[in-house]
Parts: sequence; structure tokens; C-alpha cells
Amino acid sequence: MIYTFWNNKGGTGKTSLCFQTITEYATTHQDKKILCIDLCPQANLSELMLGGLLGNGGHNLSQIWEKNANRRSIGGYFQQRLSTPYNIPANIDLNEYLTHPTDYNANIPQNIDMIVGDRIIELQSNSISALSITQIPGLDTYIKVISWLKDLLVGHTEYDTIFIDTNPSFAIYTQIALTATERLLIPVMADDSSKRALNNVLSLIYGLDLPSKIYNDYAYNSKMISGGLSLPQIHLIIKNRLTQYMGPASAYASVLTSIDENITQILSENNSIFTFDNINEGMINVRDFQTTGVVAFAEACPFSRLSVGSHSIFGFDTQIRKDYLENCKAAILNIVSKLD
Repeated sequence: MIYTFWNNKGGTGKTSLCFQTITEYATTHQDKKILCIDLCPQANLSELMLGGLLGNGGHNLSQIWEKNANRRSIGGYFQQRLSTPYNIPANIDLNEYLTHPTDYNANIPQNIDMIVGDRIIELQSNSISALSITQIPGLDTYIKVISWLKDLLVGHTEYDTIFIDTNPSFAIYTQIALTATERLLIPVMADDSSKRALNNVLSLIYGLDLPSKIYNDYAYNSKMISGGLSLPQIHLIIKNRLTQYMGPASAYASVLTSIDENITQILSENNSIFTFDNINEGMINVRDFQTTGVVAFAEACPFSRLSVGSHSIFGFDTQIRKDYLENCKAAILNIVSKLD
């Protein structure tokens, strides 16, 4: 199964949720082999997997880029495809782009492999986009290009579960990620901008509520269907960073209720784009991780391996309370329980 974390808005806690979900999933499914792919040019998930702020994750990532002739990253793979954009290279080898995160970060479970992110994909995006709109008689160049990641993963049955982290945009590299995706995990927050972003997801991927019919022929869903490819299904909508003080009369609660009502309506009209039949199955509430999340992020540590008590973050003493940590663990385990 291939899961992708995506929202058309930044600041929803997507990468933090992605990191905690992947590592907890690997911990609770030690018999499974996991691959995670970072398709965001900021490569924040890669830095976390490789050690984070306190474990020189950024330096480790740069070393992976620079020490390998073929650039061991998603950008390295894209570089190879730029020369053969419409045909799968005969010598394509997934292993050329793999990194084993536990070699850099002892907090990461052994059963995780990774294709690290790369800032270079932002530089490559114009060329990739140009290739996708090139007119060649008898060839759907767009479908060929957005299938690049799908091509790389074909036949690699050694991985039981694959996770993809994405950029909060609908750039061509995000479309490449979505085309390889089977199930979407969408984090949202309790604000109007997140509500609009969720509506944007529904428009951009599924063509719902487009501003004009003129966009129908050019929409992602139309091109995917005409190219014979399946659209990903929405598997979970994660209401992230809710506070324990949010009461039923708060403005935040009214926004969340509005999101529930919107999704319920869409479920009744477009059930096929979801893996669930009612919002109780497909929506999860996650309270703000607060200080526990900050420490886990700095130490690049899964909640299940984080210790209660004192932690030194750049010389500042920070305390992790047991009850707060248990709440964080429970929230992530709830997400993991919804995954195959």
C-alpha cells in the first residue's frame, strides 16, 4: 500500500505527523519492510530521519547528495529521467537511490529504507513541466512524466508499505507523487484557511467544484482517467493541533463542524473518492503535541522512544511529562491503527 501525506497548505504539521506515523508504523509492524520517499524540496522529513536538529540531519543529508556520483536522492532519479522522460530506462535501479536512515539516526527502526528529498527538484521542475506538455503525436507526454515515481516503484514487492511526504503545492513533482499514491492522508487545522485548502485538494485531484467548466479538460483527474490511471483515494483526514481547551462553543469548533458537514455532503455524492463510508471512520482528532512535539522534533525521535523527564535542547532544560507523552503516543497509534 502506498500512502501519501498531502495538503495544499503549509503549516498543518504534515511532516511531523508523517515522521511520527512512519516510525510508529515501522515499530508496530516489525515484520514489514517500509520505504519512505521525501518529495518535498525542503526535505524536512529527510533531515528528521537522518538525525534532526541535534543529530546533524542537515549535514548528513548534504553528504548523501554530494558523496554519490549519481546523487542518491529523488533529485538524482529525476536527473536520470530528464534524459529519458517518456521511456523507463533499461538500467533503472531503485537501490541506487536508497538510504538506510538508521545508519545516521539510531532512533529510526531498522525496517525503514528511504529515498531522501532534494532541493534540486525545485530547479528541475521547469524542465519536467516543459517535458509534460511537449506535443508528440500518439504519445501522452503528461501521463508519461507524472508516472516517473510509479515507474521506479513497479515490481518492488519487497516493500510492504510505502509512505510519501510532499510539498504543500500542486507542482509537477507533487503530481508525480500523487500519481504513485493509493491512499491520501490529509492533515488539516481548525481554521478557515485549512478548510479552503481541503476544498482545494478536492478540486485539484478530483475536479470537484471547479470555478469554470473550461478547466474540466485540463484538470488532473480528467487527464489521469483519460490516461488509464487510477486516482488516489482519501483515507484519513487528520484534524491536527487541536487544543485540550477547545470547547463546543469555540470558533475553532465551528470550523471543524463545518469541515465535517462538507465532507459528509461530498461522501454522499462522491463516495468513490474515499476509502471510508462515514466521517467517524475517516476523521481523526489530534491534540497539539506542544513541548513534547518540539523535543521529539529536535531530537528526531519517535514518541515511542522518547523518554520522560529532562531533555537538554541547546543548553536549555526541557521537561517531558509522562501524561503528555502518553497522549502523543496514543494519537499516533490511533492513526497507525487505521493503516493496513
